[in-house]
Amino acid sequence: MRTSTRRNVLSKWLKTKAILKDPAVRGLVPETRRMNEKSLREMLDRYKMVYIKPETGTYGNGVMRVEQGNGFYSYQADERKRVFTSFRSMYRSIVRDKRKRPYLVQKGIHLLKYKGRRFDIRVMVQRDSKRAWEMTAMIGRVAHPKKIVTNYHSGGKPTDVRKLLRPFASAEKLSRIEKALSNAGYDAAKALSRTYPGLNMIGADIGLDTRLRPWIIELNTNPDPYIFRHLADKSISRKVLRYARALKRIPPAHNKPVP
Repeated sequence: MRTSTRRNVLSKWLKTKAILKDPAVRGLVPETRRMNEKSLREMLDRYKMVYIKPETGTYGNGVMRVEQGNGFYSYQADERKRVFTSFRSMYRSIVRDKRKRPYLVQKGIHLLKYKGRRFDIRVMVQRDSKRAWEMTAMIGRVAHPKKIVTNYHSGGKPTDVRKLLRPFASAEKLSRIEKALSNAGYDAAKALSRTYPGLNMIGADIGLDTRLRPWIIELNTNPDPYIFRHLADKSISRKVLRYARALKRIPPAHNKPVP
């Protein structure tokens, strides 16, 4: 098996193919295909709602939510939603919007909502001093009310996971959900690093559907470690940043002068 020592993998397609090799992770990954007219039509016929996204890119830029209804098709990019009477007319518009960039199409997950806004969970997994993977933190990301993505840089709001999940689960069930999220992130990191052993920090974006089933939406190999500063428990962000510095992913902390 070919492996790579790179520390960052930009292609969402390559990352998806890598983790699909692992039986423990495969069932957590929504069906994902390279997008063309045929694959988009087939996926829409099957799932009625899909997300399409650039094969490379960050911050949720270029992501679109595409839907098929009774006699209409629609897609939303950023805050703009467009409606069409035929698939062909919609597809032509999507092609113009994607500007020749290669895209993927992914089964749409109907995410849980907090006060009417979709949210997902960022699970941070980092290598420790012995290069073993460790789940170090998780945080919820609540989408801007007018947008389809949860990314912080696209207006998403970082929020404590327990606050988001409390309306859906008892304390006991909430702990089980957190464990499932942690395991999903950890297993995904292990699976991806079998193909890319040079990786040392992974942010797994995991969505929960209305049955509280976790889905691995995307893996980020250059995740923002500073987002965890939004958590009330500052020991969590301190740990994430300490690991990130040890892995040389962020600059060392400035030494404070001794008074």
